[in-house]
Amino acid sequence: MSLQNTPSANRLHIALFGRRNSGKSSLVNALTGQETALVSDIPGTTTDPVSKAMEVHGLGPCVFIDTPGFDDEGTLGEMRVQRTLQTLERTDMALLLCEPGDGRDERQWMEQLKAKQIPVILLLNKVDARPEADRLVRELTEACGQPVLPVSARERIGLEAIRLALLEKLPEDFGQQSLTGSLVREGDVVMLVMPQDIQAPKGRLILPQVQTLRELLDKRCLPVCCTTDQMGAMLASLACPPQLIITDSQVFPIVYQQKPAESLLTSFSVLMAGYKGDIRAFVEGAAAIDSLTPQSRVLIAEACAHAPLTEDIGRVKIPRLLRKRIGESLHIDWVAGSDFPTDLSSYDLVIHCGACMFNRKYVLNRLESCQQQRVPITNYGITIAHLSGILDKIVY
Repeated sequence: MSLQNTPSANRLHIALFGRRNSGKSSLVNALTGQETALVSDIPGTTTDPVSKAMEVHGLGPCVFIDTPGFDDEGTLGEMRVQRTLQTLERTDMALLLCEPGDGRDERQWMEQLKAKQIPVILLLNKVDARPEADRLVRELTEACGQPVLPVSARERIGLEAIRLALLEKLPEDFGQQSLTGSLVREGDVVMLVMPQDIQAPKGRLILPQVQTLRELLDKRCLPVCCTTDQMGAMLASLACPPQLIITDSQVFPIVYQQKPAESLLTSFSVLMAGYKGDIRAFVEGAAAIDSLTPQSRVLIAEACAHAPLTEDIGRVKIPRLLRKRIGESLHIDWVAGSDFPTDLSSYDLVIHCGACMFNRKYVLNRLESCQQQRVPITNYGITIAHLSGILDKIVY
C-alpha cells in the first residue's frame, strides 16, 4: 500500500530513546527530512512522544517516534519517563542515543528492549561537535557490548548507516501477516456483509473493511459487498455460493442463518485477531466465558478513544450479551486507547477489540501481559461467536 493510505498501525514503528538533549528530536527531523519534532538546547523540550509517518527505502512505510528523555526529573519528569516506557509496548525497532560515560543507563535500556524482543541500534549523535568522537565511539562500543554508530543530525552524517542497520536488524517476519491467510485464493468469490450503522461514518468504511477489501483485490479474489438486509438478494444474484463470507461480528447470528452450507464464515474482528495477535490464544480465552459467575470481573479494552455511541459494541452490546448469559451483577470495567492496567490479577477475563488502530507489537505485548498473569484474553468477534454458539462453525 502507498504512503498515503497505509494505516499507521501497519507501519514499522521505530522509536528513538536517549537522555534529555541527546539530539533525538534533531535526528527525527533529519531522518524524516521535516521539522517534525520541536528542537531546543533546553533539556526536556520533548514532553510527549511525537510520531511521524514516512517511507524509508528498503523498509517501506514507517513511523518514527520521538520520546522524552529517560533521565527526566521531578514529578512531571517522572510522568514523561512513564510515557517513554509506554512507548516500548508499540516499538518494533529502537534507536538508542548514547552519551559519553560508563554506559550504565544505556545497558539498562538495552536490557529492557531485549526483554521486549526489540532490535536496538546504538548511536552517538553530535559527532561533528565532539573533538574525540572516534574514541568515544570505541569506549561506548566496549561499554555496551554492541557497535555504536557515529552520527550527526545537524550535518546529516551517518543517516545512510542508520538505514542500513535498520535493514539488517529488521525482523524477518515483519509485515508478513495476512488477514485472510489461506482462507481464499485467486478467483474465489468472497462476500463482505457490512452493516452501515452509526459506527461507520457517512461516506467512509471502517478500517478493517477497507484493509480486507484491499487484500482480497491484491489476491485477485472476486469480492462482493452488501448490507445485512441485502444479503439474501446478493446470494440470489450469484451463480454459485461464495467461498467465504466475512461479516461484521455484531450480525453473526443473522448471517449464519442465511449462509449457504458450502460457504465458510468469519468476521472482520476475528480476522483482525489473527492479523494483530495470536488467534489460538484468543479462541482459547473465549472458553473462560463459560466459567464466569455473577461475581466475576471482566475488562473490556478498546483501541479507539472515541466517545461511546448509543449502541457501542464494547460498552453496550457485548456487556448486554454477557449479562444476559451470566447475570446482571457481572462487574465490567472499560479502558480505551493506550490505557491498560499493569495489574490484571483482579480480572477473570479480558475482552479486546479488533485493534485495527494498534500495531501488532502492541497487541502481542498486551497478550503476553495477560498470559504472564494467567488471565484469559479474547476479542470482540470471538466473544460474540462464542455467545452465539457458532465459534466452532467459523473459520480463522
